[in-house]
Amino acid sequence: MTGEEALRPQSLMLTFLGDQVLGRDVCVYSGSVIDVFARAGIGEQATRSTLTRMAGRDLLRRQREGRRMYFGLTERAEAVLRDGERRIWQTGAVNRHWDGTWTLLGFSLPESWQRQRHDLRSRLTWSGFGPLFNGLWIAPGEIDVSALVAELGLSAHVKIFRAHADAGMDIGRMIEDTWELSDLAAGYEGFVRRWKPWEDDLPDADDALVLRLRLQTEWLRIVRRDPRLPVKHLPDDWPAEQAEKTFRTVHERLSPLARAASERLLDLVPVRPQA
Repeated sequence: MTGEEALRPQSLMLTFLGDQVLGRDVCVYSGSVIDVFARAGIGEQATRSTLTRMAGRDLLRRQREGRRMYFGLTERAEAVLRDGERRIWQTGAVNRHWDGTWTLLGFSLPESWQRQRHDLRSRLTWSGFGPLFNGLWIAPGEIDVSALVAELGLSAHVKIFRAHADAGMDIGRMIEDTWELSDLAAGYEGFVRRWKPWEDDLPDADDALVLRLRLQTEWLRIVRRDPRLPVKHLPDDWPAEQAEKTFRTVHERLSPLARAASERLLDLVPVRPQA
């Protein structure tokens, strides 16, 4: 599956930790992680490198028990995982309750600031914005990007507003001109093609854990790219609702087997206070 092959080890690792560690005050043995990731086709060296990099970025904490090394979550990792949890289970893929509010962000940067312009555009895209005009970007709802702008050191060059469209505005046309709807739709359609067969089939018990890991990681990647445009202004055949239904159905079917597999495969210990 193309969507599966493109998943990065760190993305899979975050999903794994969100499933098995988040909210449980436990650490997981590195050997258990290596075992699970090997079943996902990721080699031991790549898994160890991912654990080391994430610890270096303050996303994991180490805890030694005898000769074994265990990994737990830092506050930073918990914040990242809680955000993903909200995006999957609370925010969802379909924006049915939009109140008509838009966030507008205008910026004017010196011509020589190409890197800053690229960084700002990348972060805005990640936050759900699209380019209404060259220096004016727009996102549905009330999006707080003040911290993002401050982090980039661009507060003096950016202006942020909340707005409503004029009554005569063709919002659907504006959305089509501002966002690549065909790319978003293709992501959802591809997800359904890859995962719909699992609405009826069940894998072997030990494969269920890895399959659910891939399912959640791929789904989060897709919904994070979606700016959650108001569904009433999207094409009638917008595929997000069907894709979300497939995700939830397959997740529910895999979960009992995945939980049983995790109990067999994972070595967990309680978190000890760090000195």
